[in-house]
Amino acid sequence: MEKAILNYYALNGTITPVREFSIPAEGFKVYEVVRIIKGTPLFMEMHINRLTNSMEIAKVKSSLDIAKVTEIFYKVIEANGNIDGNIKLIINFYGDKENYYVYYIPHSYPEEKLYKEGIHTVLYNGERNNPNAKVINATFRKVLDEQLKENNAYEALLVDKHGRVTEGSKSNVFFVRNNILITPPLEQVLPGVTRAKILEIAKENNIEVQEKYINKNELKEYQGAFISGTSPKVLPIKSIDSIKICSSDNFLVKKIMKLYDNKIDKYINN
Repeated sequence: MEKAILNYYALNGTITPVREFSIPAEGFKVYEVVRIIKGTPLFMEMHINRLTNSMEIAKVKSSLDIAKVTEIFYKVIEANGNIDGNIKLIINFYGDKENYYVYYIPHSYPEEKLYKEGIHTVLYNGERNNPNAKVINATFRKVLDEQLKENNAYEALLVDKHGRVTEGSKSNVFFVRNNILITPPLEQVLPGVTRAKILEIAKENNIEVQEKYINKNELKEYQGAFISGTSPKVLPIKSIDSIKICSSDNFLVKKIMKLYDNKIDKYINN
């Protein structure tokens, strides 16, 4: 059940009171979630590119003018008093109908303590049907949320049928070994905007990166790990099931956390 917060949202580009908000359960939905900081949609251009890519992969065509997406986001931000948070865009295809919604959603950002100590994660045997496309799968999300609650975990790391760790249930994942940054290949994961920015940071700072498969049986060999995403940004992992990882003390993890925050500041100031 989709939920909109604050006072206004956009329905097909028109600012509308949130009390009228309703998205039918029926239909095929493509979406993006963008973080708003200081009234600015963070890395908006990359989100738009991913939205376009998701529709191409899913083989759906939208009448939405992609060039106007940023304008609609700013209309929603302004209508709600330039509040920071997360805004979601959903394009819902149902038969020959299509509607798109832009609205603030409830968000949960990690406490500062988690950045200092790291998070607990669990392994989950499962794969997305189409990892490169950002589409809504309510059943998949419900099962994973139950797993997280049962294990008091912040995130679940997905393991494919070959025993390889691919990504988080709502994030990308990186590992550190011998000062090398390692992450699963793009074809097996959601092309996260934060993930792309981290790879950009690594290139700019001469940090060696390897995109390769990571077997779950090799996890004890890594000195650091973190998840990345719109809400968590760069968040260290302290444990994967019973495996302990001192990520919050790892030099490379701390360096990337700082460089990513600097990247955000620079984007907003520009």
